[in-house]
Amino acid sequence: MYFENRSQAGQHLANALVARYRYENCAVLALSPGGVLVGEQIAAVLHCPLMMLLSESIDIPGESATIGAVTDGGGFTYNSDISQTELDEYTSEFHSYIDDKRREAMAHIDSLIGDGGVVDTNLLKDRHIILVSDAFYDLSTIDMALAFLKPIRTGKLIFVAPIATVPTVDRLHVAADELHILDVKENFLGVDHYYEDNTVPPVEVIVSKISQIVLNWR
Repeated sequence: MYFENRSQAGQHLANALVARYRYENCAVLALSPGGVLVGEQIAAVLHCPLMMLLSESIDIPGESATIGAVTDGGGFTYNSDISQTELDEYTSEFHSYIDDKRREAMAHIDSLIGDGGVVDTNLLKDRHIILVSDAFYDLSTIDMALAFLKPIRTGKLIFVAPIATVPTVDRLHVAADELHILDVKENFLGVDHYYEDNTVPPVEVIVSKISQIVLNWR
């Protein structure tokens, strides 16, 4: 399945959710800047707050693998796709490197957020959380979101995306209370491949927009 852009994909997902959740207490939590473009369509239809979980991945030096991700607030989640044996080896060999990258990532996230905020945990409490991405293809993104939400009392966790890979869908069947995916890909060709128009505003613009939305809902 292909889409004109992320907004059109978000409209399809909004149509799938509106009958069940229009009058429920919900919040939309986007997991990427592209996910914001999808999620704002859902938030508009459900008349609920839209937020974004800012994160930065830390890659293993010399390898095409992510060891984990830092999130807004300083949380760090290891990639569950890495075996415990591999994780022990990486953390032993790259201990100083990982610590340095965590500090750098947190400083960058803080500089983007400034005095505003892109997540207000008070707006998440006791709501059904609709977690949105423009594509679920990385297990570390799912792990990161679940770890962030773990200390917050919420209703259902509803994961939605236009596209997802088979391994992430398998993970989400365990983690999610509800799952809405428009197309599952066995051979994933990259997020941008499935959108004719891949225009996504710079992250600074997205952060400014979300900060204002959060402020208006407080």
